[in-house]
Amino acid sequence: MDLRIVIFGISLLLFSCARSQQQGEPRLVGGPCEGCEAVLEYEDKDLNAIDTLPEFSSAENKLKVTGIIYEADGSTPAENIVLYIHHTNAKGIYPTKGDEKNWADRHGYIRGWIKTGKDGRYTFYTQVPGSYPDSANPAHIHPFILEPDGKYYYLSAYHFEKDPLLTNDHMEDPPRGGNGVVKLQKNGEMKLIERDFILGKGIPGYQ
Repeated sequence: MDLRIVIFGISLLLFSCARSQQQGEPRLVGGPCEGCEAVLEYEDKDLNAIDTLPEFSSAENKLKVTGIIYEADGSTPAENIVLYIHHTNAKGIYPTKGDEKNWADRHGYIRGWIKTGKDGRYTFYTQVPGSYPDSANPAHIHPFILEPDGKYYYLSAYHFEKDPLLTNDHMEDPPRGGNGVVKLQKNGEMKLIERDFILGKGIPGYQ
């Protein structure tokens, strides 16, 4: 019986070590961030490199959001990176159902998470967001990163080229993670935007 307890204890220790190597203790970097904790709210979902957000199938303007996440060197694909996005619907509203918890109450239910594979690629299937009603803010998508060592932070929002509401005041300098102004392309029966990220790029205190 004692031997079994020892073996069980060793197995538990190895399992705990493996988990700690896979995902470090969450640690916010890059300065204050309202809502960054939402990147941690995927709970027990089995994440992969592709996610389809709510209302995609019924959306009038379907959108594919894709790209590659690179390590800080800008050339090595980054594996096991969690990328979280959220945005408004076509009317510029963050829609809710009334039973949301945590940051879903503010971000709405048009949100999702992916985890990159060895190629660093990510893809979301969603809809083209609208700008806030009665507002001068351009349409945008909010992205957040969670790295395997636990660092998490926000990235510069995706903004759309030729959006009449887009000005320099809406863009961060330097951009966090890379340039956030993207071209809205046609891709069959849906729209397409492509954006790559570089881990830590433009993030204060990243190291």
